Amino acid sequence: MPAALQQIVNRFQKAKTSRQKYELLLAYAKRLPPFPEAERKEENLVRGCASRVWLATEFREGKVYIQGDADAQLVKGLVAIVVEGLSGLAPEEILGVSPEFVREMGLNFSLSPSRSNGLVSMFSLLQQRALAFRRSGSASSAVSVVL
Repeated sequence: MPAALQQIVNRFQKAKTSRQKYELLLAYAKRLPPFPEAERKEENLVRGCASRVWLATEFREGKVYIQGDADAQLVKGLVAIVVEGLSGLAPEEILGVSPEFVREMGLNFSLSPSRSNGLVSMFSLLQQRALAFRRSGSASSAVSVVL
């Protein structure tokens, strides 16, 4: 597991109650870098979620860079986990991460099933995008995912 993602997993493992996990998610939401206004476009908008969520990726210098935002704070915290844990990694590193990190964090018990599954869906789609970047060497692409 990449060091940044492992650090996030460790923090959530130390949070023993659902309330502590929620507070940690809200803290991550506050740390999420600003999402560029130019990226708030239709192709970056996540479909099928009660919240408005945007994800965009860019492949440069052999690394995948992820940006994201959401209008709901808990979902923004989930986006922040993906951004902080996976952005700046090589496609191979992202492809090597197991989705088990969600279970290890204990979020599957603290969140509604749709939000927990949404995090897994974001991760899965980012792995698909990393695979596409590895295959094509594409310069940039938007990521759309259904939460």
